[in-house]
Amino acid sequence: MKKPRFVPLDTTHPGVPEVRLCDHEGCQHPGEFKAPKNPSNLKDFYWFCLDHIRDYNKSWDFYKGMSPEEIEKSRISDITWNRPSWPVGGWRLLLEKLSSTEGLDPFLRAAAMPQAVPKDVKRALSVLDLSLPLTLEELKKQYKKLAKKYHPDLNPEDSKAEENLKKINEAYQILKKQLF
Repeated sequence: MKKPRFVPLDTTHPGVPEVRLCDHEGCQHPGEFKAPKNPSNLKDFYWFCLDHIRDYNKSWDFYKGMSPEEIEKSRISDITWNRPSWPVGGWRLLLEKLSSTEGLDPFLRAAAMPQAVPKDVKRALSVLDLSLPLTLEELKKQYKKLAKKYHPDLNPEDSKAEENLKKINEAYQILKKQLF
């Protein structure tokens, strides 16, 4: 690794502090502006004068050498400050992939607890005879099954069939909105 070049500010007076020279080859101006050497190591810097930092910045490409997938992953990670993020209500989808709450962070463990489920969602689940975790496919399948069972056209003699179908439709809309 090349050592930084320093020269005294004023050679006529001893003891005057030295100044770092620009890292651009052949430049004798003070290197006042730092620039990262590469995207994978943002803590190692070049020091440039104003003219050379401008040139360097024009040619700098943080994503150079990355695939489109890596660029998108980096971009999304930067949006969320490199922290995991889920859509509002999306934590419920995570639960379908997990068989237990072991290893979950405290937020997700609390979300997995039954008391974290809102009352209207609990009621809708009981109307459709479902339980969490739940996939959209399971919800649709159960809804179609019950809608067919209680549809007024298939039950013209049953006065409660239409009321049951209204409850089923309402429960389906609540679960679809809240969970997906």
